Amino acid sequence: MNLRRSLLAAPILLAAQESKFRVAVLGTEHGHVNGFLNAAKKRSDVEVVGPISFEDREKLRGEKVEAVACFSSTDRHLEVAKLCASLKLPMMMEKPLATTNADAQEMSRLSAKAGIPIFVNYETTWYKSHAELWRFFKQEKAAGRIRKMVAMDGHAGPKEIGVGPEFLSWLTDPVRNGAGALFDFGCYGANLMTWMMDNQRPLSVLASVKRNKPEIYSKVDDEATVIVDYPDAQGIIEGSWNWPFSRKDFEIYGEKAYAHAYGGNSVRRRRSGASAEEVIAPADLPTDEADSISYLKAVARGKIKPGGLSSLENNLIATEILVAARESVRSGRVVRIR
Repeated sequence: MNLRRSLLAAPILLAAQESKFRVAVLGTEHGHVNGFLNAAKKRSDVEVVGPISFEDREKLRGEKVEAVACFSSTDRHLEVAKLCASLKLPMMMEKPLATTNADAQEMSRLSAKAGIPIFVNYETTWYKSHAELWRFFKQEKAAGRIRKMVAMDGHAGPKEIGVGPEFLSWLTDPVRNGAGALFDFGCYGANLMTWMMDNQRPLSVLASVKRNKPEIYSKVDDEATVIVDYPDAQGIIEGSWNWPFSRKDFEIYGEKAYAHAYGGNSVRRRRSGASAEEVIAPADLPTDEADSISYLKAVARGKIKPGGLSSLENNLIATEILVAARESVRSGRVVRIR
């Protein structure tokens, strides 16, 4: 059984017997659509329909597809989910799930009522380094109980790295994005910490943001720090549009060891009593879970149920954390979740 997701028993189909996986790409506002399309072009087993613009989303009704990959702005995810539910089509959306708890809960309701998978894609879900952290802490149980987690995600800023105007326009809109760096990069830490804490809702959230470049980001934060408190552990989320380089690092400290995933392919760790760190080259992920396209195909064809980092269960909690962080910034207080 995979460490991160539940598998469905399903007949094994020979590759030669499989038809092409037809997936509709709906929305182009999220810049990550380019990576998805470029990856799909390299695959002989995938046929992409679209991209279909958000304004023309009703065109989806006339297409014979197996699933939808949504790359709209975050505030429009619910509208796409309603359309997918009416068509009984599995939906994968680019991170994060929602800008509000109400939207997140309604998507969960739609998924259950329509009987369709609705789940979230993060680049970091497909990091071999994160699978190794799970194996070390959860399967091997080498580190004891988790005491602290630190997620560091960001880059120099969306304008600074040259994202397209469509992407930039909604990333810097506090309604369409939910916030600035707080939602854009804070979502990775909220997702990963919820996963490592076995979908435990935290006790409270305290957040602080900065606007270091108001001449560029006049309406949203470009720097965010979030403290997420659990009964026996603490998480620190650092989301930034100010770093001089891109990074997606995740550190976990347990009672008897720590491990640090840096990038997608490397892990450093040290056990209690060891004189030095170990550097680990993680194992490859299973084929159906190695990337977002393979995963979406496996979900649509009933081979896998969305779970772990992709699941609605996880992302409902991750949304709670982000919304609480936004409220903490507004009020200047700790926000209690439970």
